[in-house]
Amino acid sequence: MSANVLEKTVPPRPIAAHERLIVALDVSNAKAARELVSRIGGNAGMYKVGLQLFVAEGPELVRELVDAGQRVFLDLKLHDIPNTVSHAVKSAVDSGASLLTVHAAAGGDSLRAAIDAAAGRLAILGVTVLTSFDDEDLRETGVPTDVAKQVVHLASLAKAAGCAGVVTSPRETALVRKLIGPRMAIVNPGIRPLGSGKDDQERTATPAEAILAGASHIVVGRPITQAEDPARAAAKIVLEMEQAQSSR
Repeated sequence: MSANVLEKTVPPRPIAAHERLIVALDVSNAKAARELVSRIGGNAGMYKVGLQLFVAEGPELVRELVDAGQRVFLDLKLHDIPNTVSHAVKSAVDSGASLLTVHAAAGGDSLRAAIDAAAGRLAILGVTVLTSFDDEDLRETGVPTDVAKQVVHLASLAKAAGCAGVVTSPRETALVRKLIGPRMAIVNPGIRPLGSGKDDQERTATPAEAILAGASHIVVGRPITQAEDPARAAAKIVLEMEQAQSSR
């Protein structure tokens, strides 16, 4: 993991709660993404561009957001041979993104290829087990263990490879934080504020629960982007994180 990017994402000093909030731009086109970013603004520290938006708009939108002063989490969950991963990461570096996901299950060689290709200009996060999975889903894919054990195994692999951090659900965050120590990032998707539905997520928690468990960043999508007032929804989540931070 790059020292420069690491300092920006998980510095040794406490960081402001809004910097911990990543808003998922899970929309179908650049126009909708621009509108959300305009409405939410500085209430979030970073914006996530995932497969849906990236396939629709490509790296040009990432560059546009970066040029406008936003930090971008490029959530492509790369899972391929080392050579292919390496070339994809080099393209991601050129886009100006700050974070990029690679499936830890792709193996240590692919993770190391990603880190080498990033050359200190992009932080690589190892994805453990998707938040939509439960134990039964994992067994269906041929993994004969439970989710928590698999998350720990893949987090260990990401740490050994030198990743900047890992992506896991808040349910496993305390276990992973104990394993990887205080400096690596732990990014939690599947965050649902009190009163929100689970949607298609299985292993969820509130923003406060995630922070108290040891998450460095949380990813929130629909509870913010589908709110009547996205900026207000984001601000409420930031406030909840601030309260959690102050109680630690």
